[in-house]
Amino acid sequence: MPADPALRDYLLTRRSVGMAFLRDPGPDAAELETLLTIATRVPDHGKLAPWRLVLFSGDARAEAGNRLAALVKARNPAIDEAALDIERRQFLPAPLTVGVIFSPKPVPKVPELEQLLSAGNVCFNLEHAANALGFAASWVTRWFAFDTEAQALLGASAGERFVGFVHIGTPTIKPDDRDRPALEAVVSHWQG
Repeated sequence: MPADPALRDYLLTRRSVGMAFLRDPGPDAAELETLLTIATRVPDHGKLAPWRLVLFSGDARAEAGNRLAALVKARNPAIDEAALDIERRQFLPAPLTVGVIFSPKPVPKVPELEQLLSAGNVCFNLEHAANALGFAASWVTRWFAFDTEAQALLGASAGERFVGFVHIGTPTIKPDDRDRPALEAVVSHWQG
């Protein structure tokens, strides 16, 4: 495979863009198909596809937020409206959110950890795909990614869980780079 300087430069400068800075337009139908095709081209030992994708777009974004707010209100009736509004906006303003569900398969030759890593790669490939198509993305996990009842409300079945929500849209900012770890702090050579 020949060297690809443009890809190298992209990988050296890739940044997430927070969902507060993602607006319309989002991907159209053809772009969405390309985005999802790229997202699912990940390492997958055993060809198990141990993941599923749930799309939140259009009015479904607000409805998902309303249902999360209702769940929070049922658990804490004294919660104030400002806190409930935060829940209502969990999938806004980004025009598209892709929920990535880890759906492990009971295959002894493929440990669950490998399957989980494959699902995580789907999240990261969604970020790459969004950038490749001229959009930006932010991979997040919030409380509802870890709450069994909220996961079911958002589309996970028994035995499944969300590994992330990737918000995608047109960026309104170009984020500054952030500090990265020094390689000598995170890399070692095995000496036997």
